[in-house]
Amino acid sequence: MSPKRAGRERIDYDRRTFLNAIPLVGIVAFGSGTASAQPAFPDSISLPNGFQPEGIVTGRGTTFFVGSRVSGAVYRGDLRTGEGEVFVPAAEDRVAIGLSHDRRSNYLFVSGGGTGKGFVYDARTGASAATYTLTDPGTFVNDVVVTSSAAYFTDSFRSFLYKIPLGPAGRLPGQSEVEEIPLGGDFQSVPGFNTNGIDAPPNEEFLIIVNSSTGLLYKVDPESGDASEIDLGGDIVTNGDGILLDGQTLYVVRNRNNVIAVVNLEPGAAEGEVVREITDSDFDVPTTIAEFGNDLYAVNARFGTEDPEDAEYTVVRVPKEANS
Repeated sequence: MSPKRAGRERIDYDRRTFLNAIPLVGIVAFGSGTASAQPAFPDSISLPNGFQPEGIVTGRGTTFFVGSRVSGAVYRGDLRTGEGEVFVPAAEDRVAIGLSHDRRSNYLFVSGGGTGKGFVYDARTGASAATYTLTDPGTFVNDVVVTSSAAYFTDSFRSFLYKIPLGPAGRLPGQSEVEEIPLGGDFQSVPGFNTNGIDAPPNEEFLIIVNSSTGLLYKVDPESGDASEIDLGGDIVTNGDGILLDGQTLYVVRNRNNVIAVVNLEPGAAEGEVVREITDSDFDVPTTIAEFGNDLYAVNARFGTEDPEDAEYTVVRVPKEANS
């Protein structure tokens, strides 16, 4: 695909300016005799201090979930109110990296990082529904996407995907049904961090993954693991972390760059073009995103911050499109 750079736009939301541009909903302050107004949804949602988040996903209604990369805890909150609480408690032998939600079964799938495992929780009660051994400990099971037929996990140190096939209505299988799919074709592994975010279109015809170190995107056959590089016309998305596919638009979180790259994909996803970047003054090394309506929700991992055990962490809301 030939490069087309003239039309690229960078969207930079300053919080003070942005707040003034959001449609407000009037609310009467009873008892004071005055009227006040506030946004329908908060623009920044606080997580517990020291939580050290990584993955985020939306569930049913306005529910969202965020996982802790150090304790394995899962926080459940409400996008409308900004309120929430720790839903799955911390555990010594668990971490929570990427998250995906199956609306049919209301199961929450969680990547287990260096444990080599995948965890499944009941998104209504927080109870453990299953634990799967995907690979030996010491690698890094990073992200996960649930389709109608399977849950697919990436590994940032090994050139494999892990597949948990799902039955009708998202029924969970036994451990013996877990599959390991080698990545082939155009995929190139380099020293350091490799495969990170993963997503899929509704028809499950293919998967899309990003290599954090090379900044390359790949279209992957979910059965064979054969990977074809998506031609971005010479562009790359280094530090690519979580990704989100919305129709023909792919959003790629570039964590240490503090931006979300917006990629317009051609039909079939063989080619694409980075058309703009979304950033925000509240971004502080965002890692993954979720969507609700016309908004994206980015979780700030704040890699490299001092005293992470006591630091503040947030989820930041930004619109998918620029304000006109």
